[in-house]
Order: sequence, then C-alpha cells, then structure tokens
Amino acid sequence: MTRNIADIRRDYEGGSLNEADTPATPEPLFDEWLTLALDSEGVDGNAMSLATVDSMGRPHARIVLLKGNDERGLVFYTNYQSHKGSELATVPHAALVFWWPSLSRQVRVEGRVEQVAESESDQYFSSRPRESQLGAWVATQSVEIPDRQWIEERQARFEQAYDGQDIHRPAHWGGYRLVPEMVEFWQGQPSRLHDRIRYQMRDGEWYKVRLAP
Repeated sequence: MTRNIADIRRDYEGGSLNEADTPATPEPLFDEWLTLALDSEGVDGNAMSLATVDSMGRPHARIVLLKGNDERGLVFYTNYQSHKGSELATVPHAALVFWWPSLSRQVRVEGRVEQVAESESDQYFSSRPRESQLGAWVATQSVEIPDRQWIEERQARFEQAYDGQDIHRPAHWGGYRLVPEMVEFWQGQPSRLHDRIRYQMRDGEWYKVRLAP
C-alpha cells in the first residue's frame, strides 16, 4: 500500500537564528553555513536548486552544483546551449535554493546572472577529471536523442578524436555567476515556527529584516 504522504512529519531541531547575532552582510553567514553543510552533508553540500524563467514567463527548476563562491556571487557551470542557458540569455535573473536537512537549514538566493570570464571557465574546466571534460563535448544538453546508444557512439567518437591529447573547453560550455540581490536564511524550529532572516540589496546596500515563519 502506498504510504500516505500527508501523514509524514518531521520535527525540526536547530539552533536559533537571531538578527542581532547575524552580520551586516550575508556573505559571512553564508560561508559559515556552507562550511558546516559541506561537513554534514558530504558531497551533496554544494547541491542547489536553480530556477529560471523562459520567454513566456514559465518557471523551470533543476539541481546544479555550486562551484564558486566569493564576494562577486555564486558560480555554477553548464552548457550555454542548454534550456537553462537559453532561458538565462532571455531573462538573466534566477533563484537558487540550498537545502541542508542534517542542519535543518535552507538558504534562498535571488539575483541577476552573468557569464563568468572565459579565463575563469578555462581554469575550472582544466581542473575537471578527463571524463568530465570529454562529457562537455559529448553531451548536447537538453537536445532530444533517439536512445542511449546514440550518446555512447558519440562518446566513442570523441574519445578517439582526443586520444593522447589535452581536451580544451568547448565554447558552448562555461560558467554563470548569480550576483545576489536577496538572500534568505531559514533555520528550522519546532512547531513550524521557523527563524527567517532576509537580506535585501537596495541602492548598493544590504538591509536585514526578520520574516514571519
């Protein structure tokens, strides 16, 4: 019998999140939470949901991996010709959500999106395993294909073409940086009375408020 999902409950238990104890800007708190998440969630600590909007205003979401984080914003890499790439070319704004269940924590980030410099994409691409580098050439991301054999045959052709050679980054593959305009920190609490602190960028300055659960 299928389990009744309406009956599933989770009691959130986490530390308190008080606005008086949070920094003036979101970066230090995000760095602190991310460091703890990477320890507690392992290899999934940098997974995040990326939501984009197409030309018709319809939202689309998928999981991607955070691969860079500094004062300029949050970086992920993908095929520029993918669905998310074409959506970002039309509407260069997006939302990210991090969910760290072991910490009962969630972070939402919204902002404009820009491509990173080619040199930055080159540097990251060169650090990837060879199989992942090859995959950037093999995968025509989001394009309909007839079957699994099609992609395996394409992989074999690229393996042969790059046999004994370094693999350079394809022009259609690289990084995006989301420049935050809103960052919300969510700390789960008992009885669903969660702590929420939101940072909003206005006129070049961060403003911090507490939100109702």
